Amino acid sequence: MDRKTKDFVDKGIMLPLMEEFYTIQGEGSHTGTAAYFIRVGGCDVGCHWCDVKESWNAELHPPTKADSIVENVKKYAKTVVITGGEPLMWSMDYITELLRKNNIKTHIETSGAYSFSGKWDWFCLSPKKTKLPLTEVYPHADELKMIIHNKNDFEFAEQEAVKVSANCQLFLQPEWSKKEKMTAEIVEYVMKNPKWKISLQTHKFLNIP
Repeated sequence: MDRKTKDFVDKGIMLPLMEEFYTIQGEGSHTGTAAYFIRVGGCDVGCHWCDVKESWNAELHPPTKADSIVENVKKYAKTVVITGGEPLMWSMDYITELLRKNNIKTHIETSGAYSFSGKWDWFCLSPKKTKLPLTEVYPHADELKMIIHNKNDFEFAEQEAVKVSANCQLFLQPEWSKKEKMTAEIVEYVMKNPKWKISLQTHKFLNIP
């Protein structure tokens, strides 16, 4: 990567784009709504059950001008979900400012393990044990989405829930490979602890991106 390109990436004017696509939001509070997804490369959180491990190495994904990405968004949608990888590894200030100037709502899905950046209409925080969110990130969360892979994850979910605001929506989502076993556990848990809601990866059931 030449120095000019690196400077643009550091400023968020260019981003290591893995993929972009228009689809239906499959998880959390906005399940079932149309959105344009921007998947940014780069992640060192290291979830062993991650279903997009190909996103981890940012060098595999070409630096792409944020302006070009936004032009593509404008053809399809009024809501964008920026995900990864871990999008907060990169500055989100430039692209979210540009999206909002075009009256496009900005959503993010993040582990919160990197410094807060960007202007967001919806902030989905999904903490991971391997690399916890920074303290500065928790107050921004509109939605806390905890992935449940085993019974110990319920305790971790409760530990994280006390760190977000009282207005933050709380979701428990079964890890896909354990969905048969853990969905039943989550149902029972939510019925006993109704502050939580259940999130399912409906896009996988529908066989869409």
